[in-house]
Amino acid sequence: MPIIDIGFSPCPNDTFIFDALVNQKIETKGYTFNLHLADVQTLNEWALQGKLSLSKISYGVWPLVKNNYHLLNAGGALGKGVGPLLIYKDESVKERAYSMTVAVPGMNTTAHLLFSLAFPHLKNKRFLVFNEIEDAVLSGHVDAGVIIHENRFTYAQKGLKKWMDLGTYFEETFNAPIPLGGIIANSKMPLEEVRVLDELIKESVQYAFANSFETLPEFVKCHSQEMSEQVMRQHIDLYVNDFSIDMGKTGKIAIEQLENVWQNLNK
Repeated sequence: MPIIDIGFSPCPNDTFIFDALVNQKIETKGYTFNLHLADVQTLNEWALQGKLSLSKISYGVWPLVKNNYHLLNAGGALGKGVGPLLIYKDESVKERAYSMTVAVPGMNTTAHLLFSLAFPHLKNKRFLVFNEIEDAVLSGHVDAGVIIHENRFTYAQKGLKKWMDLGTYFEETFNAPIPLGGIIANSKMPLEEVRVLDELIKESVQYAFANSFETLPEFVKCHSQEMSEQVMRQHIDLYVNDFSIDMGKTGKIAIEQLENVWQNLNK
């Protein structure tokens, strides 16, 4: 029986998407899955190392790994109104827009890429795990921060303010949805096997939509222990959509546009 090493984050959108697959709630055609949960920057680093057969990544790292992986159509996070936010505490920071220090969730994240698109000249960055960024801004260790995931729903309660929606900036610049993260399969795997796994992930998302909306699976809850169920649901509602079933032509074009941004910033 084939065993696949699979990696994704413990965030509700990923656990919601993959619950039916890794917990055998659908027919997996003989596949079982060895699960590796990690934050997205760690997953990006593992992709650069070629560690896993199947993994979630940020589209910010895709240009660096595309020669070694296939990009799957299902399981990703892509949409409108889903982008990272630039937040701050002290209003005076806007007067130091070119010299401020900003916390960013990982060198190879899409959030970093979108921030660099909006603030191409700013160099003072500190790369932190995403859930450390609010506290870094609150404590004054940094002037501003780029937040993702559930922090979109909590920053205002902590007295922080939104400076810019970096996703909206991308949407308005390119008239396209924001490609946040996708699922990749190691190119050493047979192409037919990749197609089967892509279809299984699609079925897993469809199962989740059909069976897991009224009552969130324990798999989602147990990996989101610090979140209220309301925040878990907001998280899933924001990041899991029709593009998670199949990115389609619209998604592929958006990914190409983001890749062009990466190339222009790395000339």
